[in-house]
Amino acid sequence: MGSFSTLHTLRCIGFADVERIATVADKDRARVESDLRTLAGLGLVESVDGPFGGWGVTDTGKAEDLNLVAAELDARGGRDAVERSYRRFLELNPRLLEACTDWQMATVGGTVVVNDHGDGGYDAAVIDRLVRLDRSAQSLIADLVLWLPRFDRYRLRLSAALERVLAGEHAAFADDLDSYHVVWFQIHEDLLVTLGMERGD
Repeated sequence: MGSFSTLHTLRCIGFADVERIATVADKDRARVESDLRTLAGLGLVESVDGPFGGWGVTDTGKAEDLNLVAAELDARGGRDAVERSYRRFLELNPRLLEACTDWQMATVGGTVVVNDHGDGGYDAAVIDRLVRLDRSAQSLIADLVLWLPRFDRYRLRLSAALERVLAGEHAAFADDLDSYHVVWFQIHEDLLVTLGMERGD
């Protein structure tokens, strides 16, 4: 299915508008709109109108996406390798979540408060942790790309988010739709879908 990448992108990012899907999938907006019409005709996605409207994957669409990614993985013979990469991801995941928490909150005088980013030394230490974690993440993704080239898009998005953090954009760490944390969450979702697993498995 030519629209598979659009279906899978929407499956991994959740409910979203066309612009968001196109950005994450790195596709032309017109192509995404065409894909969505095709997928909707097959009952795989649905549109919700209104000020907070957008597109979502139906239960049928989730099942179809699961079948497609499983077939892709088995055709490439990379299931064992991807499972190893997933275990490495789970080792990194607590470190990323802790860094995000420490970026958003700080302990001042024994009290946990919202980080106002007024302490440059504190922020620099947390950013250094993210930089070191990113090196491991990039290596992990490079291994995944050998079997599933679509994961290369995550490498680019993580790098872009990190560059924004290093440039002083506080929200790029964990607080906007293209933040390092949000991209990380989507990698986690993609790995789970690819391996036919649920969170907590």
